[in-house]
Amino acid sequence: MDTRTKMTPKEALELIVANQDCPALNYAVNYAKYALKLNDESKLAELRVQLLYVVSNLGHWRAGSTTTATAEQIKECRAVLRRACK
Repeated sequence: MDTRTKMTPKEALELIVANQDCPALNYAVNYAKYALKLNDESKLAELRVQLLYVVSNLGHWRAGSTTTATAEQIKECRAVLRRACK
């Protein structure tokens, strides 16, 4: 049984912002910061668009020396944000 907690979209965005020095996250960081500010229910459509932008800019993010995230965290982050976009 998997005992780890599932990452929320907010935690996924915070993980991206926390790794803002990683060159592969250039644009994703700014989109993630903006998405974190959109917490009003009337802005759900705008939040979805921001999440799409974030996801489209995560393609080159890999675990390595330029990021503190593990490969598993990165994979989960992408999956969580993809699900949140739908």
